Amino acid sequence: MKDIVSGKSVSFEDFEDAKGICLIFISNHCPYVQHIADKLSEVAKYYEGSGVSFIAISSNDIEEYPEDSPEEMADMAEEYDFVFPILFDETQEVAQDFTAACTPDFFLYDTSGKLFYRGQFDESRPGNKVPVTGGDLKRAIDDLLAGKNPPKEQKPSSGCSIKWKTGNEPPYFLSG
Repeated sequence: MKDIVSGKSVSFEDFEDAKGICLIFISNHCPYVQHIADKLSEVAKYYEGSGVSFIAISSNDIEEYPEDSPEEMADMAEEYDFVFPILFDETQEVAQDFTAACTPDFFLYDTSGKLFYRGQFDESRPGNKVPVTGGDLKRAIDDLLAGKNPPKEQKPSSGCSIKWKTGNEPPYFLSG
């Protein structure tokens, strides 16, 4: 897939020397993503040079949600000074392959490509007055970098559901 900001092709092979990959499903219109965007940018910058690479993927149906189009997502990347690529999953196959459920949805993989953490950014939600810290994701990344075991407690992300194209809803979405 191509990075919607730089136009460069991006693949997992580009990150084969990474100590970890943090894959994030995001969207522009979702208040949960908007709520954490500043801190997400800060966290990604903090881990630059650590060996953990961040990649965001936008998979929403842009016919129904034009604010999640590649152009609008590129504007979001600029607004929040994201230092990571944002890829557009037009077919929604990547979201289906990863069983992405919402935006934001975080997947942290170790060097062998094994899922280390799938969970929330932190306990903050729009309107709950809990400060946005990125604490859950940061602890997982720190544990990964320290060679520790994956966190035992992995709370699922909360956010806006992936906006599937009509007839494209994956089986795990329909059965859940």
